[in-house]
Formats: sequence, C-alpha cells, structure tokens
Amino acid sequence: MNNYKTVSVAEGARTELHGVLNLTGAEISINSLPAGASVPFVHSHKQNEEIYAVLEGEGSAVIDGESVKLKAGDWMRVSPSAKRRFFASETTGLKYVCIQVKENSLEGYTTTDAVV
Repeated sequence: MNNYKTVSVAEGARTELHGVLNLTGAEISINSLPAGASVPFVHSHKQNEEIYAVLEGEGSAVIDGESVKLKAGDWMRVSPSAKRRFFASETTGLKYVCIQVKENSLEGYTTTDAVV
C-alpha cells in the first residue's frame, strides 16, 4: 500500500477531494463560479472552520452580512458559525479552494509534528 495518493482535477463547477484522496482529517473542494454567478445558498457549520484560497479571478464573500472583496492570491479563514456566501464579479469568474477542518483540532505544526 502506498502512503500517498495523487489525482488530477478536471475543470468543473466543484470538485470534492475527500473521497478521491481518502482524506481523514480535512474536507477540500475546488470551486469555480463563472462571471456573475454565486453560490446558491448561505451556509454555516456546526464545528468546522473553512480556509479559502482564491486561485483565479475576482469576487466577494458576504460573511455575517459584511461584504469582503476577494481576488487571486487572497486567503481567508471563516469561523464555523459565520453565515457565508460567495459571488464572482460581474466581469470575471472566481476559482477558489476551500479547506474545511474541525475548529481547534490542530495539535502541532511542522516544527513540532515532523519526525526527522
């Protein structure tokens, strides 16, 4: 058995990696919104914080009623209870990665968790 797994991600509106990579500690998705589109719902979580990385384009997120502008290169953490929704700008699409992990579950960083 290999201690790793690789996959290629095709273009699409949403690709969830937890199943194809057999993830056990995080949920990761790659999301693409065309220009003028939005996620069709507002949501929050019970336990999981989300980390967003904007890969391409521009748009915004509405977090607890506050609009936050986003562009390629931006990173954002959102608390579990925050209500969120994402929008691509009217002129360009928005492609982003969402990493979802249980809040307060990190027990160590590379410098304290690595075995050399």
